[in-house]
Amino acid sequence: MKMPDSGTGWAELRETLIARRQGDAKWREGKTAVYVFNAGPDVAEVQHEAYSMYMSENGLGPLAFPSLAQMEKEVIEMALSILHGPGDATGAMTSGGTDSITMAMKAARDFARAEKGLKGTANIVLPQSAHPAFDKAAHLMDIEVRRIALKQDGRYEADPDAMGEACDASTIMMVGSAPNFPHGIIDPIAELGEIALAKEVWLHTDACVGGYFAPFARMNGVPVPPFDFEVPGVQSISADLHKYGYAAKGASTVLFRSKGLYSHMPFDARNWSGAPMTTPTLAGTRPGGAIAAAWAVMNFLGVEGYCEKQGLVCETRERAERGFEALGFEVLGKPLLGLVAFRHPEHDSFAIYGEMYRKGWFTSITVDPPSLHLMLSPKHAEVIDEYMEDLRISLETVAAGKQGEKVEARYN
Repeated sequence: MKMPDSGTGWAELRETLIARRQGDAKWREGKTAVYVFNAGPDVAEVQHEAYSMYMSENGLGPLAFPSLAQMEKEVIEMALSILHGPGDATGAMTSGGTDSITMAMKAARDFARAEKGLKGTANIVLPQSAHPAFDKAAHLMDIEVRRIALKQDGRYEADPDAMGEACDASTIMMVGSAPNFPHGIIDPIAELGEIALAKEVWLHTDACVGGYFAPFARMNGVPVPPFDFEVPGVQSISADLHKYGYAAKGASTVLFRSKGLYSHMPFDARNWSGAPMTTPTLAGTRPGGAIAAAWAVMNFLGVEGYCEKQGLVCETRERAERGFEALGFEVLGKPLLGLVAFRHPEHDSFAIYGEMYRKGWFTSITVDPPSLHLMLSPKHAEVIDEYMEDLRISLETVAAGKQGEKVEARYN
């Protein structure tokens, strides 16, 4: 497409935009269980209006926009208040989980260089189920990745002993997930923390999915194990606001146990012709709308609102699990939050996924082991019965050998 010689009116462009999304996943109808976190029209309105009010402001300039600096500070303080942040803890907002993970790894690497005399190639040790954002960050920084097999006990958890054995003098970070994305299982962070302290290795909790879910689930009585700064060995946490924080994209947080650890994250540039520039995260320009929307949603919901939303998601997941069992599926491990992976012992999971896709459901899959995967939102409470009925029909279709071609799905 070439740029048009003359402009087009907004009314026409608006209709084009509406028409183009007709083939997209129907997340507004609750038929998408990945990529989008639908907390209802009231939260969406807060997202939209707060984002629009600050969409032109730039978080890169805190002196120019002290309002954004104050909102970011308060977002971080609210995050630390529910994640057992000690008095010296701090952090920053980022554009998403990959950004948060990258900056935590950058801080851990620079800490190891400055405080532990690290030279040569660094490495990180993480479970097989950890998010590939760690691999991306490692690729950018030339860090070796050591992925360790999960425990072979059917629980789909990290193996702390094996991970500890994989550490050496060049290990800058161990990783645990709360929960992991493929199976929705919280790793044994407390055990990892003990090993990390014994080996003097930085432990990072990837709570991109659970950071703004697990604390409220625990308040609702869910037996969530220790995973945040409550565990002494945890030095940093990544937690996405645009997932179960229900903020507008892209908004995440990267949090550190102390200001000293955090000090290794920002990038300071002075050897150029322009003014000195310091950036706390990977991005230069930082959209003000994402900061404002996150601040607004957190204050709009508060602890009570988050408890209500996360309670509804947990109830929906439990309803789904009962439905899976009735249809002969088995759930992988014992998920506690909003993610669940499940498979049928006799029939091809990906063939079943294909049938569900043809019925308008856009979800995800897990490849190890092959299974279907849901990341549930409050909206799904309204449609889970419809999903289960379509799953029953899809299973019957596959069992009868009448399914169409498989449909490929990818992780988010």
